[in-house]
Amino acid sequence: MRVVFMGTPDFSVGTLRELVKAGHEVVGVVSQPDKPKGRGKNLQPTPVKEAALELGLPVYQPRRVREPEFFEVLKSLQPDVIVVVAFGQIIPDSILNLAPLGCINVHASLLPKYRGAAPIQWAVIDGEKESGVTIMKMDAGLDTGDMISKVVVPLAEDETGGSLFDKLSEAGAKLLVETLPSLADGTAVFEKQPEESTTAYASMIQKSMGNMDWNRPAVELERLVRALSPWPSAFTKLGGKTLKIWKARVEKSPNPEAEPGTVLRADVQGLWIQTGEGVLNITELQLEGKKRMETQAFLRGYTVEPGRRLPD
Repeated sequence: MRVVFMGTPDFSVGTLRELVKAGHEVVGVVSQPDKPKGRGKNLQPTPVKEAALELGLPVYQPRRVREPEFFEVLKSLQPDVIVVVAFGQIIPDSILNLAPLGCINVHASLLPKYRGAAPIQWAVIDGEKESGVTIMKMDAGLDTGDMISKVVVPLAEDETGGSLFDKLSEAGAKLLVETLPSLADGTAVFEKQPEESTTAYASMIQKSMGNMDWNRPAVELERLVRALSPWPSAFTKLGGKTLKIWKARVEKSPNPEAEPGTVLRADVQGLWIQTGEGVLNITELQLEGKKRMETQAFLRGYTVEPGRRLPD
């Protein structure tokens, strides 16, 4: 099958590799333009571009895919199908209708749940017990196209945004390759989605979301810590510096009348912070300018007195 692949981040790379491994003819790889990175602002290729070059595949990086000139380039490739995995631009109707088998998307949720840009993190934030991948034929709506196949992926109790990202990337790559033959031979079954999503829109993750609101229940804050690991991370302020929270667990409060944000304990057991309901025990953290470390190691060189209020 002649395939044009459109993707940009690490999440997309596994699917590209599986397509090549399965023997499909990837006639072109489309990715976002290189971006400046680091102090030197040197242009950094996207993970998909790096993988494509390693595999010896032609790469295209249009500033906007809706440009007429780029459409002509795609048309000349004569794809049977266009596979889209976390590309990062809205695909116009002209491209959606270009290939005979259409544009097929690998979406990291069990649609119609979690339409939107960040389904992985929101599944953890919301305390879902399972997530998964849906293979969908794209239409003009946002993650509203007909569903073709799904795979369920259970969430572990300590699931992070990063670990679920890896699980769904691998599952999606395999499911896409398993699904393509049914498209080619006409046996694929297309299931329409309801007009409304079954959850709130999975909006893009912002760094500000990691700012801990100690008035919230500890169970919610613990899920937030896991969902935003490794990026952008949950945080608070300690002594005027940013304190990233990498791992935490929920404890029963020894003083439930304490004000939210109050440090109740700071010892080998961790840093116990009163919340709106229960205690969040921080067990791994990173103070601005320091390395990531276990809390007990941090407290050997930094004193945090019980009664202190966060953020401070």
